[in-house]
This record gives sequence, structure tokens and C-alpha cells, in this order.
Amino acid sequence: MRYASWILLLTVWVGCTPPNNKFHDERIREIYDLKDRRSTDTLLVLLGDISAQIRNEAAMALASVQDSLASNRLGTALLEDPDEAVRVNAAFALGQTGGYQAVNALLPALTTSPPHVTREVLEALGKSVSKSDLGILLSFEAKDTLLQEGLAWAFYRLTLRKMADSTVTARMAEYLLPAYSYQTRLAAAHYFSRTQQLQGKGYEENLIAAAKGDTRSEVRMAAINGFRSLAPERSVEILRWIFKASADPRIRISAVRVCQNYPLKDCFPLVYDGLVDSVELVAVAASEVIIQRMDASLYDNLRDAPIKTSFRTKANLLAAFLATSSDQMIWQKAEVQYQQSAGYEKAAIANAIGKSGKPFYRKAFELLSREAMNTKELPVVQTAVASALTQLNRNAHAEIPNREFASIYQQLITGGDLAAAGIAASALSDPALDFRKDISDVSFLEKARQRFTLPKDLEMLQPIEIALAYLAGKEKPTLIKNTYNHPIDWKLIGSIQQDQQMEIKTSRGTIVVVLYVEESPGAVSNFVALADQHYFDKRFVHRVVPNFVVQTGCNRGDGYGSEDYSIRSEFSRRRYTTGSLGMASAGKDTEGTQWFIAHSPTPHLDGGYTIFGEVVSGQEVADKLQVGDIIESITRVNK
Repeated sequence: MRYASWILLLTVWVGCTPPNNKFHDERIREIYDLKDRRSTDTLLVLLGDISAQIRNEAAMALASVQDSLASNRLGTALLEDPDEAVRVNAAFALGQTGGYQAVNALLPALTTSPPHVTREVLEALGKSVSKSDLGILLSFEAKDTLLQEGLAWAFYRLTLRKMADSTVTARMAEYLLPAYSYQTRLAAAHYFSRTQQLQGKGYEENLIAAAKGDTRSEVRMAAINGFRSLAPERSVEILRWIFKASADPRIRISAVRVCQNYPLKDCFPLVYDGLVDSVELVAVAASEVIIQRMDASLYDNLRDAPIKTSFRTKANLLAAFLATSSDQMIWQKAEVQYQQSAGYEKAAIANAIGKSGKPFYRKAFELLSREAMNTKELPVVQTAVASALTQLNRNAHAEIPNREFASIYQQLITGGDLAAAGIAASALSDPALDFRKDISDVSFLEKARQRFTLPKDLEMLQPIEIALAYLAGKEKPTLIKNTYNHPIDWKLIGSIQQDQQMEIKTSRGTIVVVLYVEESPGAVSNFVALADQHYFDKRFVHRVVPNFVVQTGCNRGDGYGSEDYSIRSEFSRRRYTTGSLGMASAGKDTEGTQWFIAHSPTPHLDGGYTIFGEVVSGQEVADKLQVGDIIESITRVNK
């Protein structure tokens, strides 16, 4: 009897075991399939379903579809749906869709909605409002924290669209104050970080105070980036103080990077401190400033700098010297280093050679043209050489005839590496170089089309199509778009837990991430399938932008690689923050195998790049990863 009771208890327990994730529900799977297929009509039917959960999922699905035909129905849901979550998602979907129909649907909800809905309406208007309706946002009174956050993010969206004015600047300066919430301050700081030409005055003191003393590093970093609008005599000493007082390398990176807006002489001590910093990404950021702002008079000060970190820093210094110096010893050093290096270091030196100044134009051209068809090199070197050639072409346009470059480009396009071919084609369509005078027969481009396959080579084929049109004197062609070709693997999704973790072992340590399977099932199933197949094993980290992202997953190792499929973009209201996992893309619905980890909040990616997970441990490892580091393996963490 006791044995039978245990059997009964076990049976009940097994029967009540919750499913791995919400996709055990057939109707929810249907909605995500419809989103994946961009089926607006059926999703609109489901927007009127009796179930609030179904309506909620349908509204969020339309945020990824982004079809203006849905705006009127979304507007009705925004105003009338009894479920607040549905109304919030409808507002988000309208902001994602944009256009005058979306604005017309959003405006009536601005004064009639509960706070959580109004907060989303405000940001959606920031994404879509026209100049004629801008006064509605400017006159809005945000009296509580939620509405202040919504208005702050709306104003941030305006500056991304180059629509902010002095009134907005004044409001955002106030929102930097400590009395406001973290989200409000973060939005305000990023407003000053992203605005190209600030209109208005009186914001300087609040911006400086936020950069020096905000309680959150994320706000301080963005506020520091806003210093580009300040005069160097006002900001350089403050920046140096911030640099020396900050233990967070990301703040030091921001302090150094803003110097790219000033003459290098004005902030040389700060940039030099960054160049010799023990943290690799700080030194890389400083060397990138030197490339952009190099002053030949500082050559002796930099030539023997004790660089402690990566080859990228040394290669960037070499690029700055080649661009501004006439010292033949520099060229000899560049040539020797190129021949003696390999892989990513060799690629970095090739890029440096492409930035050579007039004294080295001919030598650089001879080396790069000789190396252009060297198929023994890794793809990252081949594409670096092609990019360096096009850079040199632009720099030396008046000194080296186009016909010499055209001969090399034609070889690359007809028989070289496919990505290098696309890079070469991009130079042929550059109006500033005017290759129409030098190329009359475009048959080699027409023949080159046959070398590419879709969707795998989409990013590399598009420059060929643009070059063909340009050289033939035609209008720029409509860019090819990926079509639906890779449905979600629902069987695999069934095996993925709601809070599925993955262990990423790298050459610098281990990172553990959690996947958002219920928000981005297409991206998550793609990522898990590739990991289960060991696709990511021994892949290189091919892109690292200090204080922005670290990117990997490319089968070529240079950022141009993909497979014979693409997946759909999946957008949600989740924001990019420190440790977010995102899918790299070349435009909507072009994602494949490449993904990235964010070093810090990157709100300009919100709603434009799929977020499919987040780091739960090992962010310090992610922050140390450099170009050329290795992803050893990615495996599921079983629970």
C-alpha cells in the first residue's frame, strides 16, 4: 500500500511538472510563426481575440512586423483594450512602425491613458512624431517618475532623428539632476552623448556634475561623451581628473574618447595616459583618438611610448605615424612588421598601411596590390588588404591614377575573395573617385554576380549591384532583401528552459548567460542549435569596440561570414544594457550566426537589434576579450 502511494504521488508530480517555456501553448506558437512569416492580416485578427494573453502577444508581434497597415487597428487597441499590457504593447508596436498613421493613432492616447501606457506612448511619439506635431511633446507636463522617464526617452529618440531643439536641451539638462530616476538620468545623459549639434545653452554645469558625480557609471559614461559640445579649455582638465579618479575602465575610455573632438595638443597628457593604461581597451581607445587627431609635432613624444597592451594599439600608432610623418624608418618598420606578422595582427598592420600619407603612397600601393590576390592568407587579412587599398585610393586619388587601382579591383571582383570583391566594388561606386571615366566595360561585374549566392552572400553582393548601376549611369538600385527562409525549430524550443543558461568558455575565462527564449525564440533556437552542433567552437572574436560591444560567431573571422540562411529580427521592449546579448545584422531580417555582448547600455540599438539573452556571470571576462581571442565552446547549463 505504501509502495502504491509513492507511485501515485510520483505520477501526480510528473503530471504537474511545468513545461520548459510558454510555447507548449499551440496558439502562442502560432503567433510567433505568424510574426516570423510577417503575416499582418492574421495577427490583426488575433488582436481582437477573447484572450488577453493572445491579444498581448499579437500586439508585440506587430512590433517586429512593422506594417503600417496595422496602425489603425493598433490605435484602437491602444485606446480601447481592457488589458493594460495589451495597450502598452500596442503603443510600442506603433512606435516601431512609425509614419503619420502611427502618430495619428498615438496622439489621442497621450492624455487618456494610465501612466504605464502613457510612458510607452511618449517614447513611441519620440520615434515617429513629425515636426508639425513636435509641440505636443514639448508642452507635455511629466509630473511623476514614469512619465518623466517616458518623456526623457522620447526626447532621446528625437535627437537620434535630428529633431531636438533648445527647449529639449533645457529639459534634458534638468533631467540630469540627482533627483530624477536612473532611467530618466540615463536617457538625458545619452541625449547629450548622441546629439551632434546641441541647440541651447545653460546645460554645461549639469552635464559636468553628472559626469563627475552621478552614482551610476552608466550615466557618467554617457555624460562624459557629451563633453564634445564643450570647449577644450573648459573640459580637458575635468576629463583628466575624471580619468585619474575612476576605477571603472569604461569611464576612462569615455574620458579619452571624447578627445577625438579636440586638437590633440589640447588633451595630449590625457590621451597619453590612456595610451599607456594597463587595460587594453583603454589603450585601444586612446590610439584610435591619435589616428583621428594626430599632430606631426607630437611624433617624437609618441614614437617611444611604452605600450603595454595589444597589437591593435601598436598598429593604430603605426597608422598615425604613416599618415603624418615622412620618416622612412617608419615605412621600413611597417613593411617588416607586415611580413613577420600573421592573422589579426597582420590585418591590423595592413589597415595601417592603407592610411599612409603622401611620402608613402607609392610604396603602400605596391605592397597592397601585390598582396591583394594572396589567397594563402586568412580571410581577415584578405579583407583588410582590400579595405586598405580602397582607403589608399581615396587618400592618393590625385597622385596614383584610378586605372592602376581599377586593374586590382577587377582582379578581386572576378577571382578574389568574395568579401574582398564586395569591398573593391564599393570603391568603384564612390562618386568622389569617379571611376566612370576609367571603366566603360562593366561585363566583369555582371559576370561576378554569378559568384554570389543568397542569402549567404547578401552583404557582399549589394556593393556589386550598386557599382553596376553607378558605372552604367543608372539610379541606385533597390537593395535586395532577405525573404523568409528559416522557420523556428519548435521541437528544439521545447527542450529549452524558460531561464536556459549557456556556458561560454573563452581563451580569457568563462561567461555564463541566460537566454530569453520566450521573447526571441527564433534567435534563441538558432543560437542553441549552433552551440549544440559545436559551430561556435574555436571561432574568433573578430570585433571589439571599446565600451560598446564584443562580437563573434563569424565563420570567416572577419565579420563578412554567414551561412545559407537568415533569421527574422525579433524586437521587444527590453533595453540594451551592460551584458545584453544581441544579434548582429546588416539590416532588418538579416541575422545569422554572428552575435555580440554589450559592454554598457547602448540605447541607440533598442528596438533595432534583437536582444536574446544577458550575461549572468563573467561580465569581467567579456570586458577583457580582444580581437583574435577564441571562443573555446558554448554549452547548455543543465538544471
